[in-house]
Amino acid sequence: MRGQVRAARHRWRTSLQLRTVVITALLTLVSAAVLVLFLTQQITAGLFNARFDQVESEAVRGLTQVRSVFENADTTDEDSTASLVTRTLGSLAGDTGATITRNFQLVPLDRSQNLYVGQMSSGLPSDVIPTELNDAVRNGSGTYWQSVELPAGPDSSAPGLAFGTQVVLPPGNVYALYLVYDLSSDQATLDYMMRVMIVAGAMLVMLNMLIALYVTRSVVRPVGQAASTAESLSAGDLSVRMEVRGEDEMARLGSSFNQMADNIQDQITQLADLSQIQQRFVSDVSHELRTPLTTVAMAAEVLYDSRDDFDPVNRRSTELLYHQVERFQALLADLLEITRFDAGAATVAAEPTDLTELAADVVLTAQPLAAKAGSTIYLVPLGSDFVADVDPRRIERIVRNLVNNAIEHGEGRDVDVVVGSDEQTVSVAVRDYGIGMTTEQAEHVFDRFWRADPARARTTGGSGLGLSIATEDTRLHHGRLDAWGEPGAGSAFRLTVPRRRGQTVDHAPVALPPRFAPEERRLATDLDFVHPEETPVVMDRIREQSLQRFRPHPTPQDGES
Repeated sequence: MRGQVRAARHRWRTSLQLRTVVITALLTLVSAAVLVLFLTQQITAGLFNARFDQVESEAVRGLTQVRSVFENADTTDEDSTASLVTRTLGSLAGDTGATITRNFQLVPLDRSQNLYVGQMSSGLPSDVIPTELNDAVRNGSGTYWQSVELPAGPDSSAPGLAFGTQVVLPPGNVYALYLVYDLSSDQATLDYMMRVMIVAGAMLVMLNMLIALYVTRSVVRPVGQAASTAESLSAGDLSVRMEVRGEDEMARLGSSFNQMADNIQDQITQLADLSQIQQRFVSDVSHELRTPLTTVAMAAEVLYDSRDDFDPVNRRSTELLYHQVERFQALLADLLEITRFDAGAATVAAEPTDLTELAADVVLTAQPLAAKAGSTIYLVPLGSDFVADVDPRRIERIVRNLVNNAIEHGEGRDVDVVVGSDEQTVSVAVRDYGIGMTTEQAEHVFDRFWRADPARARTTGGSGLGLSIATEDTRLHHGRLDAWGEPGAGSAFRLTVPRRRGQTVDHAPVALPPRFAPEERRLATDLDFVHPEETPVVMDRIREQSLQRFRPHPTPQDGES
């Protein structure tokens, strides 16, 4: 039952034609009901008033004649009086000239007197006359009336009108004389008219529903076709078009839509060609620059190693050349990585990796940069098991990029690297307390070459591609990379990856921004797997790994990206 209700609700929400037809039917039904009630009231009132005027005149005339006959009667005994009453009242019963059945009832008002004639009736039950009318006749000398219900069967009744007045019979006894008119024929006429109007109303509702169905179908069908065509276009099928018939507004809509689809297809084709040209250009230029840049880097390194033999001006120039070549190499490496992602050549070499150890390596590597900026980097492990099947090189690159960005934007304040996990996922969140960013900036922070403040001085020599590469690395792991920021309160980035390859991420074990107690902060050198006496060795190893980022990659063989 619930499934049917949900299906009906879904059908109601998604079908404009159904809503139009149902609403039209309801409005027509309400209008027809109001119209039927109004017409019924007017017809009933008009028919009753017309019939009442006719019946009233007949009743008053008949009662007046009977009263006159009884008042002028010269009977002096019981038999003659009973004969007069029977003869006179008998002429009142039966059908009138208007085919209305009329009955009478004669009731003595004082039964204690000597009555020549008792109660008489033409077949009406004694309780037909209501008490209100009986009291009015008993206490007044005029003619009074009231609507009554007449028995028409075992469980049915018919409407009627009762008129009553006082009459005097010999030897001076007062009676109540009632004339009762049966209006069942008028009620039958009203019932027939009601049935006719109900049938006409139902036919009107059905006719309006058919009209609404036809009109909405003729309008909704092109709109639905346009929606289906638009969905196909959005899904990548640029060859679909609307079928155009006629020359009306719907045909103009179809023609305009098809023209728009043609223009979109042309523009998308041009953009796709241009994108391929740009990607090929970036890839070719990047590969062509690697060989001469390697030579320049080697020469710059030789000069840099001999800088102590130069005068101050040349020594400073050599240092600038060496560091700028390093930045150029880093930019070239990022461009090459982007081309691999665009070409779909990037792969993941997954292996079980403890993300806490990986984060500690990144933190140790970033210590010189943090010391130069005046920041202290803390590691906050929330949990005990942080092993996931990931590509350590790519995940290390993501975390290193996030940590370096936090140091650069942290304005000398602390930086927290929070690692958390649950049964399905592992998260690494990097939190700084620097300048922060707005919600709008957080939405664009992963775009290529985007910077919140392009005029701000760079201390780490970024290319504007670091977070874009991090996003692609995260996508390869079926993970999620989120950003949070608040101006003046700092920023936070959270990387979440599944523990097992092939799984997806639908939640994160670390909040954004991360929440933890201050006592949970730990320096990387204080962790169990990094001993103080081994710190110099670890630093040398990490420094060597870090330098690999600035060294040119081996030239790929033909056919490689």
